[in-house]
Amino acid sequence: MSDFVNPGWSYFVAAVVIGGLMLCIGVLIVASKRKVMAGDNTTGHVWDEDLREMNNPLPRWWMWLFVITVVFAAVYLSLYPGLGSNPGLLKWSSAGQWQGEQDKARAALEKVYAKYTGMSAEQLMKDPEAMGIGNRLFLNTCAPCHGSDARGAKGIPNLTDNDWLGAGTPEYIEKTIREGRIGMMPVMAPAVGTADDVRNLANYVLSLSGSAHDNVEAELGKPKFAVCAACHGADGKGNQTIGAPNLTDHIWLHGWGEQAVIDMITKGKTNVMPPQGRLLTSGQIHVLAAYVWSLSHGNQVASN
Repeated sequence: MSDFVNPGWSYFVAAVVIGGLMLCIGVLIVASKRKVMAGDNTTGHVWDEDLREMNNPLPRWWMWLFVITVVFAAVYLSLYPGLGSNPGLLKWSSAGQWQGEQDKARAALEKVYAKYTGMSAEQLMKDPEAMGIGNRLFLNTCAPCHGSDARGAKGIPNLTDNDWLGAGTPEYIEKTIREGRIGMMPVMAPAVGTADDVRNLANYVLSLSGSAHDNVEAELGKPKFAVCAACHGADGKGNQTIGAPNLTDHIWLHGWGEQAVIDMITKGKTNVMPPQGRLLTSGQIHVLAAYVWSLSHGNQVASN
């Protein structure tokens, strides 16, 4: 209970717990005292002429069970969390236990992957067992976004082609898996100008890849490409250092066509590849990176 936004709630919870135990003890004390309410040890209440309510004490086994329950609760609360934000004498927490179990599992997994640590991506690609492990890691970790066939979807990169926003090397892939990546296309419409300027620029961008476009608008939009050249380069071929895509090919990650390009210029885009370093061991990441790299380089390595 260490996530209270206000310490007052911690005190409130502790007071309720202690108050509940004290109430139980009070009820126990009161119930243990027998007071004769009539000469015949009844409460004086009679129903149906002869049905009398007796004033007998509670059974001793029930009383002792109650005492044991209260004592157990007091001992438990002194050892484990329960009194507000008090961590208890054992300092136990569910998060700590989970982390401990994760650390043990990771240590055990490192032994399994130790033999792959010194192998290069090319060597791992030729190892059927390593690729089998990499495939299972991919299905468990990457497939929810990139798909079981790794071909991605709109806004999610296809890992089977050779078009990489970043360097595309095994080392780069490994770093991306471990640390994640944030790709951002800022809103550029204010720097471009009017809505007509944005449309003209969109047509010029389409012309770079030979896609369908309006030649007149593309020619008018060419000077406006200067605001894009800082990232995509004067020739529009992109910059892998900063993850700026190549605009001269026919690969459109976020949709194709005039309107899609206009939306990108006017609204911008932020894509996030979440880091997996806390979920996977370094050995797992090394094998997984080699598997991902093999999806676009398998034929090349096999021919060597």
